[in-house]
Amino acid sequence: MNRLKERYRKEIVPTLMKHFEFKNIHQVPKLDKIIVNMGVGEATQNKAFLDSAVKDLEMITGRKSIITHARKSISNFKLREDMPIGCKVTLRDEIMYEFFDKLITLVLPRMRDFKGVGLKFDGRGNYTLGLREQTIFPEIEYDKIDKVRGMNITIVTTADNDEEGKELLKTFGMPFKKK
Repeated sequence: MNRLKERYRKEIVPTLMKHFEFKNIHQVPKLDKIIVNMGVGEATQNKAFLDSAVKDLEMITGRKSIITHARKSISNFKLREDMPIGCKVTLRDEIMYEFFDKLITLVLPRMRDFKGVGLKFDGRGNYTLGLREQTIFPEIEYDKIDKVRGMNITIVTTADNDEEGKELLKTFGMPFKKK
């Protein structure tokens, strides 16, 4: 079992039950899934950019990525409906905990001038983190990338509100900014 999952069961669940005064263990929020999304706008001009983004995302997550397509046409961006413009991976269970552990212990501290992540949640206890470059992940070799790309990491929880989601991520060790 992953060390974060074990820590969740042994330490975090009792802490959150006491903090929010939950009566039932099933009321305690938990991580549901993590979605890693990489938009590649240049893919409309050159398909090779999308292929390298897919390769980078698969190296980072260890899972096969899905190519996302445009929902509608936008003539100003030379974009047609169903044109491939990005890729994403959805992580669940053990792989999700491994990725989250790697994110908070290795990746975020490697960022330049890192002072913590923002405190903005979506209103339902879910958190989205934007990264500017994929090179902060240890799997990516800087010499072998063609272009620096950013990505969005969405952490979906079963929390009912932002306060519960924030407290869950804080007890996991997510480095939030100090107010």
